[in-house]
Amino acid sequence: MPDLIQISALSDNYIYLLHDEASGATLVVDPAEAEPVLLSLRQRGWTLTHILLTHHHNDHIGGVAELKAATGAKVVGAAKDHGRLPKLDQAVMDGDSVTVGGMTAQVLETPGHTVGHICYWFADQAILFCGDTLFSLGCGRLFEGTAQQMWNSLSRLAALPAAAKVCCAHEYTAANGRFAATIEPENQALRDRLSQVASLREQDLPTVPSTIGLELASNPFLRAADAQTFADIRRRKDTF
Repeated sequence: MPDLIQISALSDNYIYLLHDEASGATLVVDPAEAEPVLLSLRQRGWTLTHILLTHHHNDHIGGVAELKAATGAKVVGAAKDHGRLPKLDQAVMDGDSVTVGGMTAQVLETPGHTVGHICYWFADQAILFCGDTLFSLGCGRLFEGTAQQMWNSLSRLAALPAAAKVCCAHEYTAANGRFAATIEPENQALRDRLSQVASLREQDLPTVPSTIGLELASNPFLRAADAQTFADIRRRKDTF
């Protein structure tokens, strides 16, 4: 299995490195800033070969220019959003593949948070890089897309294997959990998750990656019965 490294950045962002030992290839997902990525690479003796972007917000692309200049890594992002992203070496659409060494990701278009948002699903490694579409116990705000679009996007992610690692881009789980408890106060899986999250945060440890199975059991946005129910929950969360 490849090495998955999680790097804290800014106030609550996570940047991910995935390294294929056999080929020496290394990718980074949504580098909010460059220096912690470069430090992690130096510590491990890895060479950055690919920069994968999920969407155009600056807290996901802020380190791209410096990383590109330092490493020459290939920048990958959504063709539909190429005008708002750093210059792309590989512009991708839904169903396209991104190959990094011996690893291959399927591109999933997941509009909602932004209209050009994409996720990367590494099926062989059971790893999902979902940016700001899906969070542990939550989902991204609808800054550009519609509730129907986000519902469709989340439904695609919910259909992935239960064991899939959900590598989301922010440490929002505790706050999301406080809201989730107002939606399903009797959900034992959610109660158990909240207890686990509280313990992790007391130790200043990350609460993600999660898994699709865990989110299906405890995340109210994935458990909504239909798009209208999802929209109602999203509106409540926005004013919580």
